[in-house]
Amino acid sequence: MIHTGQALVDVVLEVPDLPCRGGNVNATSFARYAGGAVSILVAAARAGAQSVLAGAHGTGPNADLVRRVLAEEGVRVTADPVPGTDTGICVVMVEPTAERTFLTTYGAERAISVGSLASSGPRAGDLVCVTGYSLYPPTRDPLLEWLPELPAGVEVVLDPGAALADLPVAVGEQVLALTDVWTSNAQEARELTGVGDVASSCAAVADRLGAGAVVVVRDGAEGCFVRVDGETTYVPGHPQVPVDTNGAGDAHTGVLCAERALGASWVQAAARANAAGAIKVTRKGPATAPTRAEVDAFLAAQVREGVTATTAR
Repeated sequence: MIHTGQALVDVVLEVPDLPCRGGNVNATSFARYAGGAVSILVAAARAGAQSVLAGAHGTGPNADLVRRVLAEEGVRVTADPVPGTDTGICVVMVEPTAERTFLTTYGAERAISVGSLASSGPRAGDLVCVTGYSLYPPTRDPLLEWLPELPAGVEVVLDPGAALADLPVAVGEQVLALTDVWTSNAQEARELTGVGDVASSCAAVADRLGAGAVVVVRDGAEGCFVRVDGETTYVPGHPQVPVDTNGAGDAHTGVLCAERALGASWVQAAARANAAGAIKVTRKGPATAPTRAEVDAFLAAQVREGVTATTAR
């Protein structure tokens, strides 16, 4: 799995609540993690897939942290460092409910080019993951120039985030036309289609994509819906008591892509991704997805407890 998005450093503050405008609140803890695209890449690597960062990275302490974490997980970084600029940060405020609020800066991670993206060497059978946040300048133009030139057999996976709804219509249509797989939460699917029912939103998203595109829409702790070849399947989740939801969607996306790259069907991949997301929300920090063995053990326990792996709706 090749990720083209932004590898950042998350500066995480646990807060009792968010301050009002102009106000103040005391954080109860502070931590610094490699995050952003790192969370997805780590999840994919721990699931057993070869993982590659095609995005940019800088020179400085933030970039050093990103590279160290990726190296520890066996993730390759193919582009050369951007000289003279450090990787940016994302300030993450986590409330006791595990809800999180973000404030992001721009840094070296935005300095991509067609050449730096191409250094990842995609080939048939690979999945190239695109985040909607890359569709803002300055990353938008080189990314949209590179994607149409991908070799045949490479699947483009769009994780739109909250960004897609804010983009110019022409940009959105351009990236949707290049998308082979859509994976999002329910709100992001609703923002694209105007359809509130999660299962129905899968078909509505598919109508906006090319023929044969796959759609995965997450419904929080309830699991997700997967639409393949005109049929929508419900894949149940595993509700947990969360301590940190930051990176849960990333864990889901990383494992989903990894399992597909390893040969699983999309429904099988989603079942394992649901388990990974359930485990992740019980852990603090963004890049804390479970290993393949941990997902195996979790799903085995669910079977013993009588949880059905997948059911249709």
